Amino acid sequence: MEVSGKIKVINAEQQVSASFKKRELVVTTDEQYPQHIMIEFTQDKCDLLNNYHIGEPVKVSINIRGREWVSPQGETKYFNSIQGWRIEKLATEAPQGQVPPMPAAAAFEPASNFTEEEHDDLPF
Repeated sequence: MEVSGKIKVINAEQQVSASFKKRELVVTTDEQYPQHIMIEFTQDKCDLLNNYHIGEPVKVSINIRGREWVSPQGETKYFNSIQGWRIEKLATEAPQGQVPPMPAAAAFEPASNFTEEEHDDLPF
């Protein structure tokens, strides 16, 4: 699965235990009702976030994980997490009001290397 949007938060890496580390990213989706999606990157995937900054548009590949937990009182609860495993920058759109660059004038010069027969090749 994938989540696309702009980076809202990039947290520092957390060393949860001697053998486990994680880093959290929050992406705000670009929808009618934007959602703030927290995505965890774990272990060697934490380093994928080093080259990203707040405000950048990204596409994040994710897996949804679920687990069951039984309390000491015997009550069963379920938890979900979203784990990221790839992130890529999305192309930024040109700001509104700006015109794309104009091609060189040579691109609009009339052709000069055709014969008279080729010139009038329309069937009507």
